[in-house]
Amino acid sequence: VQLQASGGGLVQTGGSLRLSCAASGHTFSSYNMVWFRQAPAKEREFVAGISWGGGGTYYANSVKGRFTISRDNAENTMYLQMNSLKPEDTAVYYCAASREMGVAPGVMDYWGKGTLVTVSS
Repeated sequence: VQLQASGGGLVQTGGSLRLSCAASGHTFSSYNMVWFRQAPAKEREFVAGISWGGGGTYYANSVKGRFTISRDNAENTMYLQMNSLKPEDTAVYYCAASREMGVAPGVMDYWGKGTLVTVSS
């Protein structure tokens, strides 16, 4: 599976962005999908995940209630709707695919290149 994240940009505090992760290949619907982010000088951290069928979602406490993860298996695409953005959300956002349900970067099978989100104060 090849993944490509897009949709990042510069937004003011309180604003919204929608990230997309487009997947190639015919097995997208077999994978659980996850968003991670990495801020400068910080480790990559889990943001949100969604099960292969879309019926299960889970979020980091820091984004719960503000971010919504979703997927469209017919379009081989995953999304992350980000609302009420804060400066601390500034990071490069990565999408990943995994056969396992997990939050650790080490269990991901495939990674996409990141997209930069910058939230100005």
